[in-house]
Amino acid sequence: MNNSIYLRPLAIEDAKVSYQWRNNPDIWKYSRFVPTYTTTVETETKWLEEALVRKDQVRFAICVENSHTYIGNVQLLKMNDIDAEFHLFIGDTNWWGRGIGRKSTNLLLNYAFLEKKLQKVSLEVHKDNSPAISIYNSQGFEDKDLSFPYNVMELTNTKYITSQTHKYEKNYYAITP
Repeated sequence: MNNSIYLRPLAIEDAKVSYQWRNNPDIWKYSRFVPTYTTTVETETKWLEEALVRKDQVRFAICVENSHTYIGNVQLLKMNDIDAEFHLFIGDTNWWGRGIGRKSTNLLLNYAFLEKKLQKVSLEVHKDNSPAISIYNSQGFEDKDLSFPYNVMELTNTKYITSQTHKYEKNYYAITP
């Protein structure tokens, strides 16, 4: 199976797929954002309509290149001219463990630091989510607060730009309009 991906802006129509992910407890195991009710396509559509108009957020769908299958989300929230908060999830569990999280993270960091010129990206990760921590460490994120149960990690523009990480991935994956 080809693991090449691209990012595209999240769209209202994505609710037809993503609502199913909201109802899978495995996806939310390490998240602060655990749904408290059964999500329907209607409630997911309403949520997307509200989320996609927010000016302090950019939300992207993670898609498999050869099939254009939508498999997850990656986003920058609380974004301003200086920094943003990073979020990632792979909703289609068939794609877990295939490097999609790392590729998606790299693409969004390219966008954050090379296109938006942000100075810092931060995130919170559950201390037991070792696959995610491995991804973030590979991109240069550093621990800033090891509070239980969520660690705060940060990556600066300078550290990311001077690393070789973004140069390698930039040639192979793209964000589409």
